[in-house]
Amino acid sequence: MAANGGTGKKVIIIGSGFGGLGAAARLAARGYDVEVFERRDKLGGRAYVYEVNGFKFDGGPTVITAPFMFDDLFALAGKRREDYVQFVPCNPFYRIFDHTGRSFDYNGNPEFTLKQIERINPADKDGYLRFMGTTKAIFQKGFVELADKPFLNVMDMVKVAPDLIKMQSYRSVYGYVSQFIKDEFLRQCFSFHPLLIGGNPFDAPSIYAMIHYLEREWGIHYALGGTGALVAALGKLVTELGGKFHLNTAVDEIMVDEAAGGQRVTGVRLADGTIHQADHVVSNADVAFTYRNLIDKRYRRKNTDGRYQRMKYSMSLFVIYFGTKRRYLTDTPHALAHHNIILGPRYKELLSEIFNKKQLAQDFSLYLHMPTRTDPTIAPEGCESFYVLSPVPHLGADIDWTKAAKPYRDVIMQFLEDNYLPDLQANIVAEHYIDPLHFQNDLNSYLGSAFSIQPILTQSAWFRPHNRSEDFANLYFVGAGTHPGAGLPGVLSSSIIAENLITGADGGQQ
Repeated sequence: MAANGGTGKKVIIIGSGFGGLGAAARLAARGYDVEVFERRDKLGGRAYVYEVNGFKFDGGPTVITAPFMFDDLFALAGKRREDYVQFVPCNPFYRIFDHTGRSFDYNGNPEFTLKQIERINPADKDGYLRFMGTTKAIFQKGFVELADKPFLNVMDMVKVAPDLIKMQSYRSVYGYVSQFIKDEFLRQCFSFHPLLIGGNPFDAPSIYAMIHYLEREWGIHYALGGTGALVAALGKLVTELGGKFHLNTAVDEIMVDEAAGGQRVTGVRLADGTIHQADHVVSNADVAFTYRNLIDKRYRRKNTDGRYQRMKYSMSLFVIYFGTKRRYLTDTPHALAHHNIILGPRYKELLSEIFNKKQLAQDFSLYLHMPTRTDPTIAPEGCESFYVLSPVPHLGADIDWTKAAKPYRDVIMQFLEDNYLPDLQANIVAEHYIDPLHFQNDLNSYLGSAFSIQPILTQSAWFRPHNRSEDFANLYFVGAGTHPGAGLPGVLSSSIIAENLITGADGGQQ
């Protein structure tokens, strides 16, 4: 231990998404000298905040599950999360509409959810109870026991294989749900969750059915002030712990120690040529981008360009952030909640076009976020704030977004005006949209994927890019592309793994 109570060890973190912020907070609390390099002008990564005409739009994650994981981050530093940012529960968790406008709500109250099921198909009530009973075991194994384990060795995978088979991980989430639920609309309501982490419900293994149980266990929450308030709270915590942030500072290269046989990294070289040394480097940048663009291929024996070209990547997103000069309270054809999912007329076929055929379909399914339902302060008085998200193919598709973006935006906004938000376009006073080119060019995400490596069975746990590089003993990964995957619980779990690996490598120093 250093004389000042620290470890005397330096950690550089590339990127300030929630994985990077979580790792920074944990390692700074353990006494490490932490510096975070962020190429954009604000912290947050995908959780960037856009400010337009007095509106604040959360760029990325809006659904906060497992809030205790944030509490734990602050507690590690001897702080209370409530003193930095406030969480409020959302009820219902989601309001889900089918293509006819029929809606289904669910929350953490089993009786409420059963009454909602009874409205749609009473025969599915028993099936839902059986489904929930099985997801508890999946949650216990997949989240409680395995989410923060590193899976660095193939034997780690072999040990859990019997449990994965027992949990029917060879089934897709949709296939698993369909064993218990017979109504097609309800099947969609209980199987869409992999889309929240970049997966296709028809390909993602059934272990991801645990997301529904995780929601039931701790609820869905909203950070007052938006997700950006949570980013700011973590930034403040890291700074108080002695961590340093460098904004507008792109990393051009991760330096490799040739004297150590090319098996260790020594720090980073910035775009301006400045070199910063470190004992450990943690990348919260996209995994494929990190290996392909930041490390000389001479030193990458395992993590070659070809390895990442062969992997399957999540879909991308088209997101429109918009604010209106009026509130939409009850004067709507269908009453809207904080979190709304609007399903299109096709489910499996649409997802196949997005993930497999890489086609931009004429129809769509949407997630409509309406945070002013809960928190009017993020919009000017009397105004409403929204974002609407449509899953679209990544840049492996033959789509020219410089030409396709505006027409696609117009079709979505017209659909919302015709069906959910009367006179919408006449009332818009703030707007910004992003497409797959944004994910590629601004977020350095390979193929413009919104969630990095697609969560399929052969790209999960040990098969996923490892939290500690196989090529470099002191290079670590956090975020969506490594184990356990995307979503706030996943990326925060990856920061726990990085903390444990680094402190373990240093003899458990803390």
